[in-house]
Amino acid sequence: MQAASGRDAPDRCPGAVQVHAAADGGLARVRLPGGRLSVAALAVLRGAALDLGDPALELTSRGNIQVRALRPGAEVELAARLSAAGLLPSDTHERVRNIIASPLSGRDGLGELDVRPVVAAYDAGLCADASLADLPGRFLVTVDDGRGDVTPLGGDVGLHGDRLVLAGTVMPAGAGTVTPAGAADLLLRATRAFLAERAEQGGTAWRLTELTDGRARVAARLATSYATDAGQYSGPDRADVGQYNGFDRADVGQYDGRRGPVAGWAPQLDGQAALTVVVPLGLFTQAQSAALVEAAPGEIIVTPWRTVVVPDVPVAQAGPVETLLTAAGLVTDPASPWAGVTACAGRPGCAKALADVRADARAAVEAGTVPRDLPVHWVGCERRCGAPKGRHVEMLATADGYQVVS
Repeated sequence: MQAASGRDAPDRCPGAVQVHAAADGGLARVRLPGGRLSVAALAVLRGAALDLGDPALELTSRGNIQVRALRPGAEVELAARLSAAGLLPSDTHERVRNIIASPLSGRDGLGELDVRPVVAAYDAGLCADASLADLPGRFLVTVDDGRGDVTPLGGDVGLHGDRLVLAGTVMPAGAGTVTPAGAADLLLRATRAFLAERAEQGGTAWRLTELTDGRARVAARLATSYATDAGQYSGPDRADVGQYNGFDRADVGQYDGRRGPVAGWAPQLDGQAALTVVVPLGLFTQAQSAALVEAAPGEIIVTPWRTVVVPDVPVAQAGPVETLLTAAGLVTDPASPWAGVTACAGRPGCAKALADVRADARAAVEAGTVPRDLPVHWVGCERRCGAPKGRHVEMLATADGYQVVS
């Protein structure tokens, strides 16, 4: 069977060991399953960026962190530091640990289950299976606790509460419904089923949607029924695929189903609080990462929306924590224009970019000329790297200036 994708080159998605040669030097991507990063590990990352490359850490649209402008050979030292910090559990699997999860799962009580143990068990099983090192670096797993935040990001396999997700589609009730204890095993079986179907179709596809009848064929390999009318998931207002509607449940406050937790405070079930901060243009300066190391009680959670959650903050410390982070330039005001502005790397880091999109985006925010009705994403070329899912305004750099696409 001929592959439907037409891919004729291997996936060169960067990792922490296999770095990408960008215009400004080596680019390393550090995977953070579920976005979780301990304060100690963050301190290691910011030190490595300062010593080995660009001091600023870059957040990605999959909740990972990148180190840019690495000097030739610096990736060896970077990998050693990451290994010592527990951020590189497997040299062979490090590019395939692409796992996005509901950031506040298990803390704010809005989901159907706490998916943190599911993410940890899947990641451990992934790294323990030698065959899964062959996954493409673009393969994505989404673990949604049922609130509807990460399912719309279009994972190849995933969970939505107790339901299986294939190629961004929530499977019908009864087809792939699992208990929390069996969730990681189901995800691992679905991942292996993708690889088996990929091999049968020629072994070139990067994503499940690139396979011929990929969703149905993977479902068949899992011995689950598949209803063709299951439909593409359209957001958190699908009442039949979860109990949380991010637009209508005003009484629970700090959640926007389109972009995850919004900037500001959210109460936790244990009486503590979680603070979501916007990282302007997805770039952690050294001052900002230092402030997070000082402010976070134990860990931070990097989200796919280029925000960071600081969980488990004692209520008595909420004021000092917020003051420390905002003084460093992080944003806690949900009404700030930064809450809806993102950009690709642009010049000088990307050789294909036609403009310094970050500088232009920053100038637009400071001038107050950014459209406010939808998220705005600035891109340096037609590859549209890092574009957010869903409707947004695109500022596309061209040889003749910016083209506005909405």
